[in-house]
Amino acid sequence: MSLRILPSGDRALLAELGGLEEVLSLYRALDATRPAGVVDLVPAARTIGVVVDPAVLPLSAAQAWVERTRPIDSPPADEVPVDLPVRYDGADLAEVAGILGLGVRDVIDLHTSSVWRVAFGGFAPGFGYLVTDHDRLRVPRRATPRTSVPAGAVGLAGEFSGVYPRASPGGWQLIGTTDAVLWDAAADPPALLRPGALVRFREVP
Repeated sequence: MSLRILPSGDRALLAELGGLEEVLSLYRALDATRPAGVVDLVPAARTIGVVVDPAVLPLSAAQAWVERTRPIDSPPADEVPVDLPVRYDGADLAEVAGILGLGVRDVIDLHTSSVWRVAFGGFAPGFGYLVTDHDRLRVPRRATPRTSVPAGAVGLAGEFSGVYPRASPGGWQLIGTTDAVLWDAAADPPALLRPGALVRFREVP
């Protein structure tokens, strides 16, 4: 594992890693061993932000914790996935099938049979970038983004799948819709899809 730790103000560190797999492995380990004083862990494509309360955990102690933490390569065997019911009625489903050289039914079956994991959040509250262990659903973003994508739209872009938690502009290829609530500010936690969580898409009429 390649690791470089950089300061990020007086309350945070930024751990830079070699890629997404290293981020996921180290994030699992940090999340499982976080000491008192760690306020938040924020994974991204190649980094993990470590936010602390310096009155409880000095930055030097936080850095030592990150440096000595050994990555966890495999998630727990008894992990329960988040279930996302999806109607595969997306406007780009046929186009995605054509890009991939598959039938529409093949795309749906591949999307539902794949095991997805939330790599990190971003873009909007509740939006999770989901990855799987193959690249058979890798498609480019749309050449022209839409000015409005409805809440609940399920999409593909690059190596990721994701669900729009609210109506917003977007350039992902839309393959379906879900009624699942991705973000509820009154809930604890407010995000349905948290970094590291396992996700299964399930086809519904």
